[in-house]
Amino acid sequence: MHQRPVLLVIAHGSRDPRHAATVHALLRRVRSRRPGLRVEVGFLDFNVPSVQGVLESLSAEGVQDVVALPLLLTRAFHAKADIPAVLASAPPRLRIRQAEVLGPSPLLLSALERRLYEAGLTPADKSSTGIVLASAGSTDPEAIAVIADIAREWRDTGWCAVRPAFASAALPRTEDAVRELRALGCERVAVAPYVLAPGFLPDRIARGAAEADVQAEVLGPAPEVARVLLQRYDTAALAPALTAVGA
Repeated sequence: MHQRPVLLVIAHGSRDPRHAATVHALLRRVRSRRPGLRVEVGFLDFNVPSVQGVLESLSAEGVQDVVALPLLLTRAFHAKADIPAVLASAPPRLRIRQAEVLGPSPLLLSALERRLYEAGLTPADKSSTGIVLASAGSTDPEAIAVIADIAREWRDTGWCAVRPAFASAALPRTEDAVRELRALGCERVAVAPYVLAPGFLPDRIARGAAEADVQAEVLGPAPEVARVLLQRYDTAALAPALTAVGA
């Protein structure tokens, strides 16, 4: 029987212990959805194990095939530069395929709505509620454009309005988007963090949401996020051939 590639989830890492705890909670959900699939995690910074350390351990065990999946919502600097650089220095016996980032995906929009409803909104509130789609932010124009596209797509599902906002590197900030939606005449304003785990920038989003009526939690281990993660894995793992890295 052909052994499925190991899933190596590559997380950013954070000094905030809630970040790693949330990543591990998400991976527990992934494992529960796919019994028998080996799922490992490596962090780019701040936390252990490091991505390089996990790759070396897998190679030492004799593992050959790995799907490396960036735990990221947009294709920004980490997905385009940091992660490929780490994978390029992997032990030569490993055949690695880098999966796509998680977003955008209709399932992530479902997860965002789940969090809003958990925070107190109901489907009946949609037409009178303005949403701030608050992301961490990026200097990468492609990543910023993707957030704007998601906001437009989400607005078309029936919300009063949806405005993107960013905790860093781009404007507007969350608090400014909240005020814009108030001025637009939305009956209530809700902030939906488009981030995976708590940390410094999500806390900045939370502070910016002080004047909103509803503030949702981060996406975290939502079941929809686990489903997207496995979709990305399957697409990469079932490709005709895995590319040898570092050979």
